[in-house]
Amino acid sequence: MHVPLTRRLQTAAVLMWALLIPVCTSLFFFLCSIPALWPLIIMYCIWAFGFDTSPRTGGRPSQKFRDLPLWRYFAGYYPQKLVKTQDLPPDRPYVFGYHPHGIIGMGAFATFATEGTGFSKAFPGIKPHLLTLTNNFHIPIYRDILLFLGVCSVSKKSCSNILRRGPGSSITIVVGGATESLSAHPGTADLTLKKRLGFIKLAIVHGADLVPVFAFGENDVLKNEKGTTVHAVQAKFQALFGFTLPLFHGRGLFTYNFGLMPFRHPIVSVIGRPIQVKQNPDPTKEEVEMYQKQYIDELMHVWNTYKDVYAKERVRCVTLPT
Repeated sequence: MHVPLTRRLQTAAVLMWALLIPVCTSLFFFLCSIPALWPLIIMYCIWAFGFDTSPRTGGRPSQKFRDLPLWRYFAGYYPQKLVKTQDLPPDRPYVFGYHPHGIIGMGAFATFATEGTGFSKAFPGIKPHLLTLTNNFHIPIYRDILLFLGVCSVSKKSCSNILRRGPGSSITIVVGGATESLSAHPGTADLTLKKRLGFIKLAIVHGADLVPVFAFGENDVLKNEKGTTVHAVQAKFQALFGFTLPLFHGRGLFTYNFGLMPFRHPIVSVIGRPIQVKQNPDPTKEEVEMYQKQYIDELMHVWNTYKDVYAKERVRCVTLPT
């Protein structure tokens, strides 16, 4: 069977990203086996893990690296696209909230960490920073790739440092976290949101507009079967450590029914209308809850507007468990 070259390159791009952590780890240990490189490796480790503050101060984003053709092939695999509902003027900072989390957050990566879906063309002047667990910056080489993409730590200090840069600065938080990833099942969107007030308060403190993002199809590219032993192990792990192991299945390289590659299912990230936020260094609970309600209302507006276009095969509508 003839497979077009473009599809092969798309598959290779997604496979490369899926294997990037083990490849970077293996490469690091291989380099450690070469005595002539030990002085350089020691200096790298001292600098990276002792002095480098980039993960919490905005990374080292390279527009050329974000714009590599590799990332367009990555986005084209599913395929992914960005839908803009309104212009975002670069005269203020922004906090993007991404929903749903999905098992890994493929849409968040393609849209906010790369130019695979054309974020900078859609929103000129906005400098995106996708946020992830601090543990990811403890992996040699892999950490530097993330930093070149502008990916930073999701710690409170990191968020504040980026937003303090002022107009045009932005962070993207995949709000649901580990809890939501366990409920990521095809055709559904059970959002862990009602108790998540931290990112709302952060936006108020820094006077950053809140922008809800709903990614249709995020939960459909990988499967995490509820009720299985694997799911039970994940839930226990999440309860103990605060994050979960990404145990899932998708399709294979040569088979379509089982493997670790994501399914080719469209992911459409709809960027909602911004919630204008008035800065207050010490917001009250009532103020935070007021902005949260506005945020949820806009997120649901995005869902209701586009569900019959991009979620035709849904099992049920969005739920917001308490």
